[in-house]
Amino acid sequence: MIKNKKIFVFGMARSGYEVAKFLHKYNNEIIVTDAKEQDEDKVKELENLGIKVIITNRPEDLLDESFDYMVKNPGIIKTHPCVVKAHNLGLEVINEVEVAYLFLPKNINIIAITGSNGKTTTTTITYNILKEAGLPVHLAGNIGTPLSKLVEEIKENDYLVMEISDHQLVDMYKFHPSIAVLTNLSQVHLDFHGNSYDNYKNTKKKLFLNMNEEDVAFLNYNNSDVVELTKDLKTNKKYFSTNTKTDCYLKDNKIYFEDELIINTNDILVKGLHNYENIMCAIMVAKTLKINNEVIIKVLKEFNGVEHRLEFVRNLNNRLFYNDSKSTNNESTITALKSFDKPTILLLGGLDRNIPFDALTPYMTYVKEVICYGETKNKLKEYCDSINKKCIVLDNLLESTKKAYEISNEGDVILLSPACASWDQYKTFEERGEEFKKIVNELK
Repeated sequence: MIKNKKIFVFGMARSGYEVAKFLHKYNNEIIVTDAKEQDEDKVKELENLGIKVIITNRPEDLLDESFDYMVKNPGIIKTHPCVVKAHNLGLEVINEVEVAYLFLPKNINIIAITGSNGKTTTTTITYNILKEAGLPVHLAGNIGTPLSKLVEEIKENDYLVMEISDHQLVDMYKFHPSIAVLTNLSQVHLDFHGNSYDNYKNTKKKLFLNMNEEDVAFLNYNNSDVVELTKDLKTNKKYFSTNTKTDCYLKDNKIYFEDELIINTNDILVKGLHNYENIMCAIMVAKTLKINNEVIIKVLKEFNGVEHRLEFVRNLNNRLFYNDSKSTNNESTITALKSFDKPTILLLGGLDRNIPFDALTPYMTYVKEVICYGETKNKLKEYCDSINKKCIVLDNLLESTKKAYEISNEGDVILLSPACASWDQYKTFEERGEEFKKIVNELK
């Protein structure tokens, strides 16, 4: 526990706001800093508690040896001058998840899910199955609810299902799940890890390093990077695969766990091998917790996807609109493109992370036109020109969505799958997705 300390919360957003409120209850002196103006009501709430909120572009000027901890927002890169100064001062730099973990009761059953793609879908299905089974379960982490907001609701022997990102794992050290899932690995977020895929993979591996022989890791047998990275883990390892007989596998459109038939994929609403992999992860967790097949099947038959992840929005004059705002990298957009075999108008663009888009090329077969916007619009135009794909350059999502509808024909798919982070024009991918849905639903 962290009590009677002086704490520097670097970056407000949801996690900084919640962890500051939580730590205040334990007689800690707290300063919250951010470069952007924050919600006025939340700032006032913190200030009324005696927490200082300072908006500044030079947070390092506020940091000195009088502080005991820095609680860093996951989105802040570790080479930021303020983070470097904290390390030089000998401060412990952790994040909101690690803080909240230190306050959890004993004997919590933590199921932690990470991976380059599929984390949110896997986490959601897993949580829904445990909830349907009547277990005392909580949902937190990168999926949207900071753990520090829930800590006081969690009791001994409860279940905690968490989505954990690589950005979070950078500043996590003691976190110890009893079940951990690695959905897959691919070259994403490399700009955050010094443009090193090895750094990224080793950050993901941190999720498993405190686990022991009594714990279990569920791993993607089809992904060679996953298999190689985890070969020396001390924990019990189990594998899932869509093309090889492993602990959980797909054969003849049926999913089996330890050779027991669980469900036919014809009974599953969400389609695609990537979704079947996510479902297998959830099945493995459920079967390990001895949840009966009837509960698992009921949830899988009813699950129709995650908001902002290939979310069907509207059929307007036989044009199908899909919100895939959560696709913030090439791999996620590739997954989206593989899901459609109809003429597609693709909306791309957002924050420039200095990542090329060539990986999309083999999957652009059904894309009849690209509309790009945001910080990467000119780079995307150059990419489209290089592969002879029609491309329209606009400034924002409103213009892009309206133009997509204007140039569309009956039977077309209009797909927002940006392949870029949202932070050039939005605070979050959720905000971007909500705006897209609002625009689509107002089209006439």
